[in-house]
Amino acid sequence: MKILITGAAGFIGFHLSKKLLDDSYQIIGIDNLNDYYDPSLKQSRLEILGKYNNFN
Repeated sequence: MKILITGAAGFIGFHLSKKLLDDSYQIIGIDNLNDYYDPSLKQSRLEILGKYNNFN
């Protein structure tokens, strides 16, 4: 099943994405990477998610 997650680099979106990826779901994650929170932290989270083959 494919699931679209908005805010995938944020706290909730990241942890939700990671859980669903671990459960073999296909995830399409989007985030605008604004600077309200640390952009480097968001980038690091996306790099972690990007290691999964089922994350786009």
